[in-house]
Amino acid sequence: METSSLIDVLRAQGTLLGDAAARTELTTPVPTCPGWAVRDLLLHVGGVHRWAATVVRERCADPIDLAQPYDIVDTLPDDDALLDWFRDGHDGLVRTLAEAPADLDCWSFLPAPTPLAFWARRQAHETTIHRVDAEAASGPPEAGLAPEAAADGIDELLTCFVSGRSRRLRGKPERTMLVHATDVDARWLLRIGADLPRVDRVGAGTTADASVAGPAATLFPALWNRVPWDDLDTTGGTPAQLAGRWAADVHVRWS
Repeated sequence: METSSLIDVLRAQGTLLGDAAARTELTTPVPTCPGWAVRDLLLHVGGVHRWAATVVRERCADPIDLAQPYDIVDTLPDDDALLDWFRDGHDGLVRTLAEAPADLDCWSFLPAPTPLAFWARRQAHETTIHRVDAEAASGPPEAGLAPEAAADGIDELLTCFVSGRSRRLRGKPERTMLVHATDVDARWLLRIGADLPRVDRVGAGTTADASVAGPAATLFPALWNRVPWDDLDTTGGTPAQLAGRWAADVHVRWS
């Protein structure tokens, strides 16, 4: 996706996240993030947005540690001001990315055409999956995710996070899994063997030992272990079986 389109996704998804948080209490548990309440979710995403905006705005050449939200801000808001604090951070990130030059030079941690493209993509999908979390706590979602944006999120997860990084995904003999976003006709083949996993974008007619298929907006949160796979079509195992294996093996890490 174009960087400008990803910034639009970030803008829309952050607004939806804030709206979902406004519909519930800050103490409400977030079922997709065990141990977290809505308060924790807002603090986390608000901190991440400020962290990303700082890297881009200050043209940071080296990483800034962000173990907790207060690593990037001096004072955290109280509960009455938390939602406004989140929205201010979200607006600031959108504005920072929209105003950044195309030749921005700063630190990034996943493959991308440019650092600006990386930050727009990563923050769009980070915010989207946490919008799913917020809506899991608040009730049914108000809006979905466009197929193209969801497919881009799947591509980032598989080709950047899983491929070459998921050390749990190993085994002998080699096995394969095909992921198919049916509404945009995009396919990815995951190879799991003795070495680190490999993911390739593939075309029609590709076969695999197992497969999972469905609309991109359904696949995206499923592959992020946010929703069951019940509405997806699978081969090589039932949806529950494949979802269980995936959840046990795929744990996203930056490095």
